[in-house]
Amino acid sequence: MIDSHAHLYDPVFDADRDEVLSRARDAGVEAIISIGCDLETSRRAVESADRSEMIYATIGVHPHEVKHINDATLAEIETLAAHRKVVGYGEIGLDYYYLHSPRETQQKQFRLQIGLARTLGLPIVVHSRDAKADTLAILKEEGAGTVGGVMHCFTGDLEMARAAIELNFYISFSGVLTFTNARALRETARALPLDRILIETDCPYLTPVPHRGRRNEPAYVRHTAHALAELHPSRTPEEVMRITAGNAARLFALSRPNSLP
Repeated sequence: MIDSHAHLYDPVFDADRDEVLSRARDAGVEAIISIGCDLETSRRAVESADRSEMIYATIGVHPHEVKHINDATLAEIETLAAHRKVVGYGEIGLDYYYLHSPRETQQKQFRLQIGLARTLGLPIVVHSRDAKADTLAILKEEGAGTVGGVMHCFTGDLEMARAAIELNFYISFSGVLTFTNARALRETARALPLDRILIETDCPYLTPVPHRGRRNEPAYVRHTAHALAELHPSRTPEEVMRITAGNAARLFALSRPNSLP
């Protein structure tokens, strides 16, 4: 398996990060993408990738934080992108639920960062919450499909998922897929082809059943894989794990020296 979206630099892992990675390996996780959300966490994501062979990094500024972007921010982000283990740009996008940054600022910086991702040749990790129409329109207008990417922690509807796939994006499901009240999301996952699906934890958040109430960690991505396999009964859980891992490896152009058989 590949955990395609994690925040392993979070301080909640400081006391036992090595043990977390060991449990991930034991669970069958071969690689983890550590996701930057602002300049500081982008630095930390890159540093974590330097410390572990199984960790890769992305860099970028989350819509909550784009109100703080200036030219120096983007210049350093571009410098970080040259690191050998930076494999994507994000998470970037639009969040109209919290509006921690004004809509206009979010839209402007989303466009700018898509442009930078295209210049760098990096696939895009997209955060979209309550912003379906604007997210899809901006991705299309800014030519995001030339580098492709992933709709991270997808909770949208089937129409949005299919539109994103047409724009050369993958759909990533998190532990939300295991939640009791996620029936509509499971129906969306059932309707999508496995060759366009990734799995993720978004740890330390969104802990899947049966570990709800605890800190999430990459080993738990197995539960999302099993939930996805239940929706595609012609495939075994092991096949779903291999298919989604292969999808992530292709999207992020990962070297896989420890690839599992």
